[in-house]
Amino acid sequence: MRRLTSLLAVSAALSLALAGCAASDGGTAAETPDASGGEGAVVETKFGDIEVPDSPERIVALGWGDAETVLALGGQPVGASDWLGFGGDGVGPWADGLYDESPVIIDTLEPDYEQIAALEPDLILDVKSSGDQDRYDRLSSIATTVGVPEGGDSYLTSQDDQLRMIAEALGQTDQADKLSADIDDAFASARDAHPEWDGLTSVAATRSSSGWGAYVDGAERVEFLKRLGFVQSPEIAALPAGSSGFSVDVSSEQLDVFDADLIVAFPIWIETTEITDDPQWQAIPAVAEGHSVVLDGDISSAYSLGSPLSTQYAVEQVVPLLEDALS
Repeated sequence: MRRLTSLLAVSAALSLALAGCAASDGGTAAETPDASGGEGAVVETKFGDIEVPDSPERIVALGWGDAETVLALGGQPVGASDWLGFGGDGVGPWADGLYDESPVIIDTLEPDYEQIAALEPDLILDVKSSGDQDRYDRLSSIATTVGVPEGGDSYLTSQDDQLRMIAEALGQTDQADKLSADIDDAFASARDAHPEWDGLTSVAATRSSSGWGAYVDGAERVEFLKRLGFVQSPEIAALPAGSSGFSVDVSSEQLDVFDADLIVAFPIWIETTEITDDPQWQAIPAVAEGHSVVLDGDISSAYSLGSPLSTQYAVEQVVPLLEDALS
């Protein structure tokens, strides 16, 4: 299993390393003339309305999935963060070959600000990020920075907001609309092919070096399953939200709370066998009946990253696994 070095750091910082993805309402933008006479954009963020220069060319994309979103919109980051430890250009196989020239890879949680400044960016994207004020202030002192939307702290920027904000900043709203439509079509096709999934309960779970956890309603991994027709397990929904806002801790002695019509789980910084070989996991009724899926490798990364391209890949790869589990 690919070792996710930077994700481990997120685990230490965010309890379960779930750079999760809950929905938010921010991230709209409007056209506005810039000083050169062209039309730039004003992007609404937690840090205020950010005026973006017209047609930015030297883009540094730091947020979770920001670089892949830029690539999907036809842009070419000169610097990017590799959150899932892919290596190389820092993207998954669904985005292989999209770079014309490899970017400089920037650290994730503690970026090298001098390294970023040396790239002479005209736009920095930190759209799905911690939302930390000091981080934003340091980045914006280097170049125009589009940070998280209102409500997007702790990596809670939704896929829709991330795509919309970056598209507005790059002047690529038409392409964003196409990408959104393609994602909607992928989910709709899978859902139409499986009407029997509508209303089945589901749990999106994980195990890391810190322990077990489950995602709560609004987190993107839950939204992924809901877009296929499933509903959030009421047992998980009833648990008090954790400090991250998008997940809850579950002790090994309480794993029966995972029981549902379907469980989708994945490991973080541990071997997959630490899930599949755990007797308490195996004792969960849904697992014993074969109604669970444990994701690993590129499929797990695609499901977790939530970029436009990785989401389409995840739908293609995950749906057959769910078919097998629920047949």
